[in-house]
Amino acid sequence: MNFLKKNLVLTELVHKHLKDLSLAESMEAEEILDGLNSGRMVLLGNPNHPGLEPLLVGQPARVKVNANIGTSPLSSSQPEELQKLKIALDAGADTMMDLSIAGNLNEIRKNMLSRCGKPLGTVHLYAVAQKYIDKGKDPALFRGEELIEEIENQAEQGVDFMTLHCGITRNNIKYACNTRRAMGIVSRGGSILARWIRENNEENPLLTRFDEVLDICRKHNVTISMGDGLRPGAGVDAGDAAQWEEVIMLGNLVREARAAGVQCMIEGPGHVPMHEVQAQIRATKRLTFDAPLYVLGPLVIDSSPGYDHISGAIGGALAVQAGVDFLCYLTPAEHLTLPDGDDVRMGVIASRIAAQAGEVALGRPWALEREREMNRARMDLDWSGMQRTALDPAAVCHRRKDFADEEACAMCGEFCAVKMSRNEKWQPAK
Repeated sequence: MNFLKKNLVLTELVHKHLKDLSLAESMEAEEILDGLNSGRMVLLGNPNHPGLEPLLVGQPARVKVNANIGTSPLSSSQPEELQKLKIALDAGADTMMDLSIAGNLNEIRKNMLSRCGKPLGTVHLYAVAQKYIDKGKDPALFRGEELIEEIENQAEQGVDFMTLHCGITRNNIKYACNTRRAMGIVSRGGSILARWIRENNEENPLLTRFDEVLDICRKHNVTISMGDGLRPGAGVDAGDAAQWEEVIMLGNLVREARAAGVQCMIEGPGHVPMHEVQAQIRATKRLTFDAPLYVLGPLVIDSSPGYDHISGAIGGALAVQAGVDFLCYLTPAEHLTLPDGDDVRMGVIASRIAAQAGEVALGRPWALEREREMNRARMDLDWSGMQRTALDPAAVCHRRKDFADEEACAMCGEFCAVKMSRNEKWQPAK
């Protein structure tokens, strides 16, 4: 399939940036073109996004990390969220998602786009539902046309990828709502659409009007991130009928989107026990025709509030080894509150650790080279080299600051194993 011929905006973007992408990803140009044409890779990049650096997602390109930010009705403000955006980018996030649900969402989105040179994603349904919730009205009152209008509005603003919950149907919500699922529907977008379907006794308008969605996305090269509205919100729900029926529907929609020249990613499971992670990833990739897979975690246990970034990093590392292309971070605030700046930074670093661990296991040259450089620096007690090579150089600097003039670390001092093993005369520190 020659996908690029069906999307002229994407074709122009690829030709403009192919050389830089090849260098950044350590891939041959032909391999990138083959990945894009097959749909196994996507190039995030809406030409309406000012100052954008287009980003390639899909293994064997480097595994990417996304950070979610956004205003809340109970906490935060636009200045705070813009500061978090800077923190996330400084910590190494490859993309950002604006999940704002309070305030002037158009203004917030425009400001984020202007300050973010990396791809920016959204969940467009939040903007539609906010208009009703802010007035104390049931969000199920929205009209199907409003969803299409909001997709077009955000595409014209420059949003690069959108979570669209196209796989929610009248049939599969029964499995999530009318069974003994421990956590029901935990996706905000999924729950809003499920409520709309029940209240209106109609099919999901994103599904019935999918052709209109595709026309807009192709025009602006907006990548559809197929939302996992029925993802498991508890480990015991992983792999149930609701989850898999939605995945199968998303696979069918991926084929339709590719035929129309629209790029797609799949959003993956949330809570999955550790021994099931890799099987879930491989099955999802197969059912969705190897579309890039974008996962939240997965969290391998449910009992780690305050430390869900660690649970998610364990799952993320396993998922990368099994074929996941894109990790969405979790922060220590997950399930508890809105993350602050420190939470955002810790979440990004945790997901980058997961990506590095997975890529080392896969034998990716850039990941192995980072490990070799760290080993060399440690053997030489080269602290500037360790800082330069570390995933979080600022942490190395912070931990060393009180003993920066010492050759060995402050834990070992004269007991330093590296110094002891050197073939040289022992001398006490001066």
